[in-house]
Amino acid sequence: MKKKLLPFVTLLMIAAGSLAGGYYESTRSVRLLSPDSDSSTSLTDDFREALAAVQDNYAGDTDIEQLGKDSIEGMLRQLDPHSLFFIKSDFDDIETEQTSRTYGIGVTINKRYDRVYILSVTPGGPSQRAGLRYGDAIIKIDQQNVEDWSKEKLMHRVRGEKGELIEITVDRAGAPSPITVRIRRDEVKLPTVQNAFMVGQTGVGYVGLTGGFSSKTDDEVAEAIGRLKQEGMRQLVLDLRGNPGGLLDEAIKVSKVFLPAGMKIVEVHGRDPQASSRAYQAPDNNMPETMPMVVLINRHSASASEIVAGALQDHDRALIVGERSFGKGLVQGIFHLWGGAGLILTTGKYYTPTGRSIQRDYSNVSIYDYFYNRNSSGPNGAGSQRGDALRTDLGRAVYGGGGIKPDVEVKASESPLHVKVLYGVFDFVRQLVAGQIPAFREYRVTETQYKTKISPDEVNRYPITDQLIAAFHIPERLCNSRARLKARKSRPLRHPWAY
Repeated sequence: MKKKLLPFVTLLMIAAGSLAGGYYESTRSVRLLSPDSDSSTSLTDDFREALAAVQDNYAGDTDIEQLGKDSIEGMLRQLDPHSLFFIKSDFDDIETEQTSRTYGIGVTINKRYDRVYILSVTPGGPSQRAGLRYGDAIIKIDQQNVEDWSKEKLMHRVRGEKGELIEITVDRAGAPSPITVRIRRDEVKLPTVQNAFMVGQTGVGYVGLTGGFSSKTDDEVAEAIGRLKQEGMRQLVLDLRGNPGGLLDEAIKVSKVFLPAGMKIVEVHGRDPQASSRAYQAPDNNMPETMPMVVLINRHSASASEIVAGALQDHDRALIVGERSFGKGLVQGIFHLWGGAGLILTTGKYYTPTGRSIQRDYSNVSIYDYFYNRNSSGPNGAGSQRGDALRTDLGRAVYGGGGIKPDVEVKASESPLHVKVLYGVFDFVRQLVAGQIPAFREYRVTETQYKTKISPDEVNRYPITDQLIAAFHIPERLCNSRARLKARKSRPLRHPWAY
């Protein structure tokens, strides 16, 4: 039995050792918490004996691996909400997302009603080659019914080793029966800039940086801006709504795109602020974009996206519009553990150029309420301002704590009616492009075209008429799903998952 305990005890010691400091992005070696005393050795012995007593005497089955995972998570939970432990499979997913690539089938999905639908198909990807398209509802994977699966569970199932075959069955609007295709997994990109286009003939360009900050984000932003400038962009809307954050370096690079030479972007303080502080600024030879810009944020904009929004706000470079952001001012390091598991551990705190920390208070708040941003009514919640006013470059007052407060506040609607209309539009368009709306069969689209600009001829071909609007209706299954809509009201609308 003691031999079975040894791997887990070793893992626990490694995890505990990582809290004592060391190298960023490195495999940890065993290090005791207090090298000058016997307290850590005693603690390890106590834990080993307690675990042995549980395994030998507990009145029920024991899962040593699960006990070990729970023990490490409990240890990290005493620190802050963002220090986390991951088993190998979950840790592999995190590292995959940070490199902006994975092996899958090349679709973007989200849940609508009780099904997972394909919202887009990657150009040239495995799914496009197999014939899948927008609006297809995934109903089976390898002959197994998946209609009651979450998008997260489905995501893990379709990912896998490169070259492996997977069988997907979909329900397609207008098709007399389900369609089954076999797809060979291949490398697919996970873009963080998920949309970029010109807003009519206004000279305003839109860049939707909503998919986090990965190793290619700065390149994606530069490519989108360059393309839109060629199309006549003179003003920019940068959308960070729902952006959960990501790599610190990429947030700094994106900020450099818009800030003049020498301007501070962010300052990071480690355990010892005097010895481990580091300030990041735009380089002396920086040639930034100077066009007027608006940055959109909401309650789900966090971490790296708050670094960008905070830097642009403190330097009065952009108008911040939307809801108060999430409020995550902690920086995490990635620590590889033996066996492929890993830690994401808070190694520092970041401060915007004015010196404010935007970290929301997490004391005396449950993990659930913290991540669902439900402590906003407390004295130090998301809606509070703490400390003295700090001043932007133009002298405007800004405050630390509780996220980035927008310059212009615009609340997002998550009412049941809003959700009904949103999902109703999706269902209507799905039927419309499949040629299933009576009297509008000419709106049928037989093949998806990518990166196209709508020409005047196409606008005339697909006019939005009073008759078309009159044909729109909310599906009966939505109108009768009050309990589902009530539940959705309490949950944030997440951005789609791509894989």
